[in-house]
Amino acid sequence: MKFAPQCRRVGWLLIFCALPQVWGGGQILRIATFNVENYLDAPSGTRPLKTAEARDKVRESILAIQPDVIALEEMGSTNALLGLQSQLKSGGLDLRYWDEVMGHDPNIHVAVLSRFPIVARRPHTNENFLLDGRRMAVSRGFGELDIQVNPRWRFTLIAAHLKSRLRSALADEEEWRYEEAVALRRVIDGRIAEDPAQNFVVVGDMNDLQDSKPLRVVMGRGIGRLFDTHPAERNGDGADSRRVTWTQYFAKDDVYSRLDYILLGRGMKDRWLQEETYVLSIPDWGVASDHRPVVAGFLAPGD
Repeated sequence: MKFAPQCRRVGWLLIFCALPQVWGGGQILRIATFNVENYLDAPSGTRPLKTAEARDKVRESILAIQPDVIALEEMGSTNALLGLQSQLKSGGLDLRYWDEVMGHDPNIHVAVLSRFPIVARRPHTNENFLLDGRRMAVSRGFGELDIQVNPRWRFTLIAAHLKSRLRSALADEEEWRYEEAVALRRVIDGRIAEDPAQNFVVVGDMNDLQDSKPLRVVMGRGIGRLFDTHPAERNGDGADSRRVTWTQYFAKDDVYSRLDYILLGRGMKDRWLQEETYVLSIPDWGVASDHRPVVAGFLAPGD
């Protein structure tokens, strides 16, 4: 069965054509993650106020991918989150349900906006570990939400933002990030212990490469191993083209890397749509953030 593409324009930008929301009795679900780089409504410590131009570009980027659910890293206050939510609604994207995890970092948080009801919240804000004999906390905590897509079907979203690659006077940043990854894997294992085939997605800024020690821990092994959707740019060059998958520019080292991930448990892997999975590429993307958003599509059962 074929479907006419649906396209939408925001300002000068023609949004990528997408499949219709209903497909063969199922429902297209788009899940995204985006580090919005210090989306603050007031300066805080060394973190500056997000400029109006940058906020507008964040809004434009999110409208371009039209997510049903999006995890946001480096979100500031709740007022900043609700301001973005309002801006998106004015652009035609009504993500009316929201959640924000207040971890130990007072400045930036992990947040979620959703078109569908959030029916359960299990924030992980007290995860901690010993590092060099010192008790350390997971800085931003982890979000864990159950989202009800329709009366018949829901899924669990686990959202994370692991320790950055910037040096810290408190501890080695790579070891810190690894310990946070271990804590995140404990949360994932809790889902799998309930049901290995459960519908869950792990998203966020992991701040490391796919073959790094922290990512190997998050991915797991054996029956509990997650599936990496590995989004790439939509460049129109066909299946044999070089895949452009970087999501972040690290100015300090002048390096482009893939640090943002959408990882799937077994239940969600069976519903994954590769053709609806990509890294957003638009002109002047860096005005919004040093990261680019990634999105993955799924076929959820219909009502």
